[in-house]
Parts: sequence; C-alpha cells; structure tokens
Amino acid sequence: MNTIKVMVLTICIMGCTGCAPLLVGGVAATAGTGTYIYIEGELKRDYHFPHDEVWNACEKVFAQLNATNVVREKDVGKGKMSAVIEGENVWITSRSRAGALTSLGIRVGYLGDRLASQRLHDMVAENLAK
Repeated sequence: MNTIKVMVLTICIMGCTGCAPLLVGGVAATAGTGTYIYIEGELKRDYHFPHDEVWNACEKVFAQLNATNVVREKDVGKGKMSAVIEGENVWITSRSRAGALTSLGIRVGYLGDRLASQRLHDMVAENLAK
C-alpha cells in the first residue's frame, strides 16, 4: 500500500513540474519543448523560435518538396497551411506561445502518418538551424 502512495505522490509532483510523461493516443512522449506528442494523427512539437521564423521554415519545406495546392491562413501569432505532397494531403497548424516559443502540429494523410509527420518536423528544424 505504501508503494502505491509513493507512486501516486511521485506522479503528482512530476505533473506539477511539467516533466511527467504523457500517454496520448497510444504514444508516449515527455511534456515540454523539443519533444513530440502524437494526438489523433497529428504530431506536435514546440520550437524555441518566434512564430514568423517557424512559419517561414514551413514555407521552405513546402517549397523543397514541391508542394501543390498550397493554402495559407496566417494571422498574428497563429496560422494554418495545407498542401499536397507526393499525393498526400498535409496540414500544418502553428500557434505562438509565451516569448519566442511556437507550437507546431503536422498531420500527413487523413488518418495521420507519424513517420511522415516526423520527417516534415525534421525538415522544419533543419530550416530553422540555417
């Protein structure tokens, strides 16, 4: 019984500090920046860059992959893009958070393709590093 109490207390403390592991949609990820969360077909990640820089990095990814049917909706601190890449529909959502932190969600295909979304996130990160 004491073991269960210790485990519950540990999980509560970790949850308060923002370091608790999340299990969402059958995929485990650690909460925080630089990590990914896969929820209902969308792979989300936070970037330590202002929204406009992340948006531009996404634009470059679409250009690098010769995306077609590109649709952009951008407002202050948030945006949505969609396109067709290699026959697959791709949706990107972005939202500015505190300071120079931007959340980016990528979904490839109607059901979601985690690996393809991961590749696009990798390309965004590469463009941000340049």
